[in-house]
Amino acid sequence: MSTQKKNTTPTGGLLERLGKGSVLCAEGYLFELERRGYLKASAYVPEVVLDNPEAVKELHREFLKAGSDVILAFTYYAHRDKLKVIGREADLEKLNRQALQLAKEVADEGNALLAGNICNTWVYDPADKNKTSKTVREMYEEQVGWADDAGADFVIAETLDYLAEAEIALEVIKKHNLPAVITFSNTLYEDKTLDGYDIIEACKILHEKGADVVGLNCSVRPKTMLPLLKRLKKEVNGYTAALPVAYRTTDEHHMWDLQHNGRPSFPTALDPHTCTRDEMANFTKQANDIGIEYIGICCGGAPHHVRSMAEALGRTPESSRYSADIHLHGAFGDKDNVVKKHEDRDKKVHRDAKS
Repeated sequence: MSTQKKNTTPTGGLLERLGKGSVLCAEGYLFELERRGYLKASAYVPEVVLDNPEAVKELHREFLKAGSDVILAFTYYAHRDKLKVIGREADLEKLNRQALQLAKEVADEGNALLAGNICNTWVYDPADKNKTSKTVREMYEEQVGWADDAGADFVIAETLDYLAEAEIALEVIKKHNLPAVITFSNTLYEDKTLDGYDIIEACKILHEKGADVVGLNCSVRPKTMLPLLKRLKKEVNGYTAALPVAYRTTDEHHMWDLQHNGRPSFPTALDPHTCTRDEMANFTKQANDIGIEYIGICCGGAPHHVRSMAEALGRTPESSRYSADIHLHGAFGDKDNVVKKHEDRDKKVHRDAKS
C-alpha cells in the first residue's frame, strides 16, 4: 500500500465532488495523439508516454483548460500483454509510472483529480476462466499498484466487455482502498456483455459489489447511448457514468464497422463521422437532465469537445476565453465596429466595380 499522501484539493475527492454535482472527465487520448502523429493506429499502445512525454503532458493541459475535472493517466493498453505485442514489455513499469507522473503534474496545476486507468485486456477467456482470470488479475494488480503509489484519487476500469473481467478489476481496485469507476463498452448490438449479461444488469451487479460509479463508455455515440442511460439511471441506485465516442454511430453500426465511400472507416477514416462540439454539448445537457453524474467523452474526443461540454454544464473553463463568437466574424458579425468595416468594404467594392 502506498505511503504517499493522496492528492487533496479544495473541492475534495471524487465522491465528495459527485455529491456536489457533475464530474466531467476528458478521455480520447489514444485517438487524439494518433491524429497528432505520436501513436500507431490499431496497436494503440501508448508508447508516446516514453517517446514524446511532452506531447502527453500538453494534451493533459489542454483538457484541463477545457474544463475536465479529471486528468487520466494515459495507461490505457499499457498492460503487459499489449506491450508484449510491440516488443516493449520491458518498459511496462517505466511507462506506467511516467504516465502517472505526467498526469499528476498537470492535475496539480488545476486542482483536478488524478485517475489511474486500467481497461479490457484481450486476455480473459470464459472457456479458460481459471487460467485467464489469474493472468488478468496479475496485470491489473501491477497497474493499480503503480496508480496507488502515485497517489491516484481513484481508478477507472473501462471499455470492459465481460462482467467477470470487470469484477476482477473492481476487486483489485478495492484491495487498494481506492474509489472505482467501472464502465462497460456496448460491444454487442443486443446490449449485452460478452459473457451474456444484460449490460445494465451487469452495472447493477458491480454497484452492489461496491463499485462507486458504474456506466458505459466507448463503442457508440451520444444519441445511441442515451436510451441505455435512461435505463441505467432508473435501475442503478448510485452514481452513474456516460462516456460515448465522438463519432456518429447508429443502432446497426458501432464505431469499428462504420463505412465511408464503401470502405471501413476504422481506424483511420473516421473523420467524416466525427460529432461536432454542439452535438457533444447537447449530449451533456441530456445526460445531466437524466441524472448521470459522471459525464465524459471517449474515442474521438478533443479539447474543443470538452470545452463545449463544460460550458453545457454552466461552467466557464479557462479556454472559454477562446470560444467561438460569430458576432466578431468579418463576414457574419453584427458588432458595430464589424458592421462599419462591412459597409466600408462594400462601398469600396462598388466603387471599384464602377471604375
